[in-house]
Amino acid sequence: MNPETGKNKLLWMIGETGEVIDIIKKNGAYKAIEDTELRKSLVEEMADVLMYYGDVMLCYGISPGELRQAYIEKFERNMTHW
Repeated sequence: MNPETGKNKLLWMIGETGEVIDIIKKNGAYKAIEDTELRKSLVEEMADVLMYYGDVMLCYGISPGELRQAYIEKFERNMTHW
């Protein structure tokens, strides 16, 4: 795991994100929630996205704690924009 690998994992993650979007776009947001088989496919694709996301964090040496702190700070900043 290294930054170059991380770049490639990001590209694969984007591809998996596209698959998630395709499920919703082709079937509709509500059907993706209500149809059992379709929902299973949606969740599987989301799991793929999450796996690649975790790999990217590893490749760039980002700890869960570091990400958590950045998330909280960003969230708080964003809340002042509304």
